[in-house]
Amino acid sequence: MRTIHVVAGVLRDRRARVLLAQRPPGKPHAGLWEFPGGKVEPGETAHQALARELDEELGIEVDAARPLIAIPSGRIVLDVWDVPAWSGRLHAREGQALAWVELAAIDAANMPPADRPVLAALRLPSEYLITPTIDGVDAQTYLAALERALAAGVRLVQLRACDPSRERIAALARAARAICVRHGALLVLNGDWQLAEVLGLDGAHLPAAVAAKLAQRPLPAHRWLGVSCHDADELAHAARIGADFATLSPVLATASHPTARPLGWTQMRALIENAALPVYALGGLEPADVATARMHGAQGIAAIRGLWKS
Repeated sequence: MRTIHVVAGVLRDRRARVLLAQRPPGKPHAGLWEFPGGKVEPGETAHQALARELDEELGIEVDAARPLIAIPSGRIVLDVWDVPAWSGRLHAREGQALAWVELAAIDAANMPPADRPVLAALRLPSEYLITPTIDGVDAQTYLAALERALAAGVRLVQLRACDPSRERIAALARAARAICVRHGALLVLNGDWQLAEVLGLDGAHLPAAVAAKLAQRPLPAHRWLGVSCHDADELAHAARIGADFATLSPVLATASHPTARPLGWTQMRALIENAALPVYALGGLEPADVATARMHGAQGIAAIRGLWKS
C-alpha cells in the first residue's frame, strides 16, 4: 500500500494567531478545519511541496520553514512545518474558508484526527522537567528548587513524589500547582491520574507499565496525558489510548540508569518518525540539546538533572 505524503504549514499573524483552512464539501472530513497544505508530488522534497502548496492555496511565498512534527495516520503521513516567515498578500486562492484563531481557542474536535497531535505539539513547550523524588529533602527546599526551575523558563513539570501517603503527595502537589500557576506553567502528576483529576492538576504522566494496562484514555480531553516509552510498541500503545505526548528513553547514557543501552539520536529519530504524537527525548540531556532533539524529530527534551535547579 502506497503511502501518501502530505505537507502542511503552521502560519501565525502578528497577534500570534494560527491560520486554519476549512475542508470543502465533497472531501473527507468536509467542514473540519486544518492547517493549509497538500500532497507532495513525485520528485518534490517536502519543503518544495510546502512552498508550492502555500503559493497555490494562499498566494504567499515561504521565506523560512522548519519541520515541526510528522504524523502517520493510516495511509497518510502528515508532515507539518512551522513557517515563521512568509511574504505576499495572503488570500484564499481556491475559495476555501480561512480563519485566524488563537491557539488556546482551537477545538481539536473540529479538526481531522491527524491534525490533533499537531495542535498538542504547538501547545507544548520544548523543555519538560521531571522532578526528582522528595526522598531526604524537606518540602520547602524542594519547592524552592521548583521555583528556580520555573524562573529559568521551564513551563511543563512532571511531579514525582514517591510517598506511600496520598495525603502528603496531595499537599505537595497543591503547593507545586500554586507555584506553577504563578509562572504560567503546566503541572502533571506521575502515575496517579485519579489524584491528578481530584486536585485539578493539568494532567498526569503514566509509566509504561501503567499505560500498558489501559485500553483507553483515563483522563478527559481537557487534561494532559503523557506516557513514558522505550520502544515502538510502547509509543504505538500511547497513541492508541489517546495520550497527548510521550517521552522516549534513554537517548544518551545516563547516570540514573547506567546499565540501560542508549538509543542514540539515529534510532530515536526512526522511532519518532513512526509515532503518532509529540515525543520528548529523555536520558542524559540538557537544554543545550533541545536544537539537536528537534532536528531529530522530537518535541524537545525531558530531563531531571538537566533542568532541576537544586
